[in-house]
Amino acid sequence: MIHEPSTPRLAATGWAAAYPAEAADPHCLGEDEGGELLRGAPWRRFAVVGDSLAEGLGDPLPGYRAASWADRIAEALRSAAPDAVYTNLGLRGLTTAQVRAEQADRAAAFAPDLVAVVCGGNDLLLPGFSPAAVTREMDLLFDRFAAPGTTLLAFALANVAAAVPELRGGPLEQGVALLNGIVRGSAERHGAVLVDMYDHPAVGDRDLYSADLVHATARGHAVIAAATIRALSRRIATGGESCPQA
Repeated sequence: MIHEPSTPRLAATGWAAAYPAEAADPHCLGEDEGGELLRGAPWRRFAVVGDSLAEGLGDPLPGYRAASWADRIAEALRSAAPDAVYTNLGLRGLTTAQVRAEQADRAAAFAPDLVAVVCGGNDLLLPGFSPAAVTREMDLLFDRFAAPGTTLLAFALANVAAAVPELRGGPLEQGVALLNGIVRGSAERHGAVLVDMYDHPAVGDRDLYSADLVHATARGHAVIAAATIRALSRRIATGGESCPQA
């Protein structure tokens, strides 16, 4: 399915008034800034695969648009290239192996030239979690899309323990660090653009995270989108010859 961004653009004169917190947030983008940063982008077919983090779940937050990170990126890409199209296959609850089995071929059939891969968190919750197995599945998933002319996006998850002191040093913080190591390795092997949220300047802000401490709030989605668009802008500037990090 080809998606439209979930929230229509407001008139330029009304955006800051409608979303004052987002407009004042130094970690977010201003109205139309995303399109300016992606000016000259070569991508026209943007696909997202993964779990609930790809799907875009999360709590609303006053003062921020209720739009997922992926919808925001698609909106910015369309602003820069009006003929760009977008599909998001993300579905809550899936492991890395399930994402590959259920989404990889469907996404490939869309013929994307920009692919975001967000998964692995659900693997951490399973008994007998195997880093080696997840690494293998992650590599196979990236392999499915790696091709000349295609840009891959990978995401290292934010360290929620930075905002919730009682989680520091616990299994969640350790698991996220382990998963991020897997993602970073696969991203490097496949030349992906890595958006590393683990130590983002806003990572210690509690309002970045939903009540479940797993998904992003509306602010979190805005911050992730901004970091991703800035990373893609650097990829445009380097002509795709390097793999910049956010």
